[in-house]
Amino acid sequence: MDIRPIRTEADYKATLKEISALMESDPDPGTPEGDRLDILATLVQAYEAKHVPITAPDPVEAIKFRMDQSGLSVKDLEPIIGKSNRVYEVLSRKRPLTLAMIRRLHKSLGIPADVLIAETAAR
Repeated sequence: MDIRPIRTEADYKATLKEISALMESDPDPGTPEGDRLDILATLVQAYEAKHVPITAPDPVEAIKFRMDQSGLSVKDLEPIIGKSNRVYEVLSRKRPLTLAMIRRLHKSLGIPADVLIAETAAR
């Protein structure tokens, strides 16, 4: 088993490609291919932890994600944010979240408060 550390972006991309090929063959755990997949995935995790920082999501994107995951509509957000026009303004980034909205979104939808208080990206 010829496995080397991931040191460069090229190594990283090559390893991801190999992982993808291994995953398509769906090797059983404990087989040489299964062990190789395990080791390569561990190397990729270590590389990503060091070189690919995970940033907090944008507050509006977090709300939209939660809406999508929970099957919520604008109407469902009215008790939390306000009338439908206000919900649309928030979701289109024309109106910032207020402290009261943040508190209700956190309590009602379980979105972390630190995500909701972050700056909204201009789009």
